[in-house]
This record gives sequence, structure tokens and C-alpha cells, in this order.
Amino acid sequence: MKEDIKSYLLPELTEKLAEMGELPYKALQIFRWLHSGAASFSEMTNLSKDLRARLEERFYITVPEVAQKQVSKKDGTIKYLWRLRDGNCVESVLMRYRHGNSVCISSQVGCRMGCRFCASTLGGLVRNLAPSEILDQVLFTQKESGLKISNIVLMGIGEPLDNYDNVLRFLRLVTDENGMNIGMRHISLSTCGLIEKVDKLGDDNLQLTLSVSLHAPDDETRSRLMPVNKSCGVDELLAACRAYFKKTGRRISFEYAMIDGVNDTPRHAKLLADKLKNTVSHVNLILLNKVSESNFSPSSRENLEAFIGILRDNKINVTVRRRLGGDIDASCGQLRRKSMSS
Repeated sequence: MKEDIKSYLLPELTEKLAEMGELPYKALQIFRWLHSGAASFSEMTNLSKDLRARLEERFYITVPEVAQKQVSKKDGTIKYLWRLRDGNCVESVLMRYRHGNSVCISSQVGCRMGCRFCASTLGGLVRNLAPSEILDQVLFTQKESGLKISNIVLMGIGEPLDNYDNVLRFLRLVTDENGMNIGMRHISLSTCGLIEKVDKLGDDNLQLTLSVSLHAPDDETRSRLMPVNKSCGVDELLAACRAYFKKTGRRISFEYAMIDGVNDTPRHAKLLADKLKNTVSHVNLILLNKVSESNFSPSSRENLEAFIGILRDNKINVTVRRRLGGDIDASCGQLRRKSMSS
């Protein structure tokens, strides 16, 4: 069975080439080709024909196909639906900001976390993505759009910490100075709160930005929205977040989707402020993207402003995420879901 060459770290690839009787500089050449978006070994013209043929016999190169592409007329946001080698599809979203271009990428095909307001989890988890397939979303978004990617957000389809080993390998690949060389501090990873994995991530001390999908300050509301909360409650999650900060020195961002009549009341805002007062953090409020299969709706502007006011009165750092791609299926899982039902 052929091996996935793009999922190998450079030292591992060097060992593979040594097994083939090749010197280390050949591995470096191949690594650079792969991380520039080479789709075949035949493109690697500084390698001998013999070596290219032997590589073809032993390895394969993952190359996603653009199954669908949507471009926002409002802000230039681009959403890609990528078809993988096995026919499964995942999504990536390219967002343009003044400080540079960010790509939001997926870590799994589907998701098993079951969050009630998210289209990604409809249909459950199909499989984990390989490191190469996560990397490809960055590589080929940059290659297809012609826009340099400077920031990465692991906030697309799937729970990144549920695919921990492959995600960490991806992070080491994308930050390699011989590859895309995107700094760890330009990468955000979003989790619904798998506490053991948050602890492990803290121990690994990667210096990325950890974003925790909180969405409610109390167990009753959060368990209604997010089944993962039934195994570990809000207080345990926040304790793990404080431990993460102590290990890494990195401030945590708490994602909070504002859902009308569910988690957007003054009571929720006051409780959230109380829970976070001893946590070095930032709250990122998000107006919920409507999902047709869900009965939830975004908060009113009045409720949003009142919520912000209570947090600021309690000295909580809070912002509202800018909504991009409102005229396309920019919310996680929507485009994939449509492709599955068509």
C-alpha cells in the first residue's frame, strides 16, 4: 500500500529517502515541492526521472479537488468545498482582513460532538482528516485563490482535539521553516472543550491561540446546546482553561454564539462575567448563523448590546466577531450538507 508522503515531517521524510539510498538534501527538495502545492512527482523537475519513478511506486500525493466555490459579493470571502481522494468533502473559508488573509479549515469529515446549532455535526463523524488533508486546505486555498495566507483558524468542520495527533502533526508541518512557515502565534485552534486534550495541549505548549466554544455560562444551558458538557461541566472546563494559561502564558478566547432567548439574557451575561473574572481571557460574541435544520435564531441587536454592556461593566474584555460571507454558505458545514442532499 502506498504511503501518504505529505504527512511526513522532514526528519521522517529524510529517513524514508535514506532507505531508498538517497541523500538528505533530496528529502528537503521533495518537502519543499510538496509544501508549494506540487500535485505530482513529475512536477519535481530537479529530481532524476529514476527517483521520481521510485517515489511514484512507493508514495501518493494528496490533492483536493474544488467541488464547489462560492465568492461573497459583499466582502470577497471565498468558501471552498474540497473533494478528497475517497470522495468525501470538507469546507474551508478564506477571509480577508486588513492585517492579512485568514483561512478557516476543517479537521474532520463530519463531527460527533452534536452541538445543537451547528450544521457540521448533522450526520455525525465520518472520519478524521490526515495531516496532509488538513495542510492541503491551506496550501490549495492559497494556490487556487492566488492570495497569500498569513493566518489559520482551525474552526471548520470537526473538533480538532478529537483528532489530536493528526492536528498536532499538521501544526508542525505548516509551521516548518522549509514549508509554509506560518508562525504558531498566527494559528487559532477552536475546541468545544475536551478537557483531557486541553490539558495535553497545554503540556505541549505550542503558543497558538486557544479558542474555547463556551456558548453558555451554566451547565443547564450549555448541556442543552452542547452534549459534551454533560461529561465535564462549565466549572471544570474553566479550571482547565486557567491551567492552560498558567502553562503557556497564552490568553484564551471564549467563543459565544448569541442565540435568541436561549443564552443571551442579562442573567447569562452576569453569570458569564462572574465565571470569567479570575480568568485571563477574551470573549468573542458571535451572532448565530441560521441553520435550516435548527430552530435557533440569532439574538436581536438590543439583546446583543445589553449583553455587551453587562460584560464591559464587569471589566470583561469583549468584542463582536465581524460577520463575513453573509451572502454565501459561510457557516461551518452548510455547503457540505447541501452537497450531501443534492
